[in-house]
Amino acid sequence: MHTEIFIKLPPRKLFFHCAVPAAVTSVAGALYAVVDGMFVGRFIGEAALAAISITMPIVLMVEALANMIATGASVNIAILLGQKDRAAASRLFSFSVKFILACSCLVGLGGFFFARPLVMLLAPNASPEVIALCTTYLQIYAIFAPLIPIYFATDNFLRDCGQQRISMGINIATQLLNVALDYLLIVVLGQGIAGAAIGSCLSLALGSLLTLVLFLGRRLDLYYTSGSIPLGKFFRLILNGASEFFSNIATSIMSLVLNIFLLQYGGTTAVAAFSIVMYIDSMLGMLNFGICEALQPAISYCYGARRFLRMTILFRIVRIAMMTIAAISFLLMLLAGPFAVQLFIRPEDSGLMEISLTAITIFAFSYLPGWIDMCYSSYFTALDRPAISLIVSICGTLLFPLTILFLFSHLWGLMGIWLMFPASALASSILTLFLHRTSCAKTPLRRKDIPV
Repeated sequence: MHTEIFIKLPPRKLFFHCAVPAAVTSVAGALYAVVDGMFVGRFIGEAALAAISITMPIVLMVEALANMIATGASVNIAILLGQKDRAAASRLFSFSVKFILACSCLVGLGGFFFARPLVMLLAPNASPEVIALCTTYLQIYAIFAPLIPIYFATDNFLRDCGQQRISMGINIATQLLNVALDYLLIVVLGQGIAGAAIGSCLSLALGSLLTLVLFLGRRLDLYYTSGSIPLGKFFRLILNGASEFFSNIATSIMSLVLNIFLLQYGGTTAVAAFSIVMYIDSMLGMLNFGICEALQPAISYCYGARRFLRMTILFRIVRIAMMTIAAISFLLMLLAGPFAVQLFIRPEDSGLMEISLTAITIFAFSYLPGWIDMCYSSYFTALDRPAISLIVSICGTLLFPLTILFLFSHLWGLMGIWLMFPASALASSILTLFLHRTSCAKTPLRRKDIPV
């Protein structure tokens, strides 16, 4: 089947085969995020930008559950496919899809009825206007919740099947539809934040349905089948996806805490500035994230097929690519960031412009060390070493940022909050390299790996 490309293509060619579609998808997603932010910032206003910044961590927490199951299953599926056990891989795939759909339905019910209390709990200093906007956004998301998390999960499974180009096509089509719906609902029909929520949710739901249809029959390496998986296998799946889950949860928690600190030290304007920085970051930072996700199935497949030298060469290429992208992102954020900020701000919002320029200049320095823990955590997960990956994820996304946030904000106020980003990235990268050197630096090689 198509997954044999993971051991048949030369390593450099395999890297580009996997990474280029991921890069195109990331750029398309980033452009969508920028356009979406422009629609919200210019046609709805500062309060709507702040509302999306507050609600987004809650949305990401919901998707984190699906991502945990998908990532844990994806690693094991790729290993099974590398071992030529397509039937077992399909059983694990089918169980994962059913489990994610069931959990998403329950989350949707809870989210619809408890949206407002949740917003008031997580953003106690927000204005009544922002709370109302947050509630509207979350309730619309809850209606579509059964079909949104599965979208991100099935994207992993398509890559397991070696279908990176199909994954890219569906992602781009979904994002283009999202932009079109944003323009129609926000600009033409004037539906405000409800239009932004409907546009995003409807496009993702349609993308989910299209992706689910692709696995019908036996056209791909994975297909729907009956049966369950052993309880021990399920717990192993959870454990292997735990690093991604806790990374997403920790990121969401950190965002919620950041919003509280930003509201305290800079008000709604600071939250809106943080939202703008995250929009611009999506254009640059997501490239490295896409490369990690794209190459993870290939590394897991080689690990399952015991092609250790090939796996090591692939990881070396990934490291070089991510380091290069991080350096370019740093320069672009410094040089082009100030011009990009203007796309999200109305001319009369001069205070927001000043805070955003300060934030984006300091944030740029987080790119230089920031790629390291992302790269190595993904590698640990691909090798079915969840404990080390979990340590890296928790420290990099929650422990170090939270500790530094409390310290720096106490010392330097709003400036300390912005300085937290590069400082925590540096601390996390040092820990990650230490763990790799002490725990995973040596990988067994086999003679059959020599002709890679």
